[in-house]
Amino acid sequence: MAQSFDPARYAVLVVEDDALVRAEAVDLCEEAGFTAYEARNADQAIRLLERHSDIRVLFTDVEMPGTMDGLKLARAVRDRWPPVAIIVTSGRIRVESADMPENGLFFAKPYPPRGIIEALSAIAAQIQG
Repeated sequence: MAQSFDPARYAVLVVEDDALVRAEAVDLCEEAGFTAYEARNADQAIRLLERHSDIRVLFTDVEMPGTMDGLKLARAVRDRWPPVAIIVTSGRIRVESADMPENGLFFAKPYPPRGIIEALSAIAAQIQG
């Protein structure tokens, strides 16, 4: 008998400098069945990625303080952790597909909660493969 897929074995790393938006994004990830880690900026995100091999999704805002923005973080994650799926969001910057890492998804803020949950569910299905 095949084991059922348990997305809670995998984590989403939410990177967002606004605490309220970050908390809402964490709730969405948990609603989709994933474990969620959170970071305020790219530097914290990199440290979490180095410590937690269960992170399979990066869910990042573009604009944030620190050494790199969300797009630079997404490219760094794609280079260093290729299996990690990437979701980028922004309320002010329109991100073109050419600016995104390969297979990355973009959601403009305010993003539809159902759209995020559906994207995470599709990613979970790919992980299950």
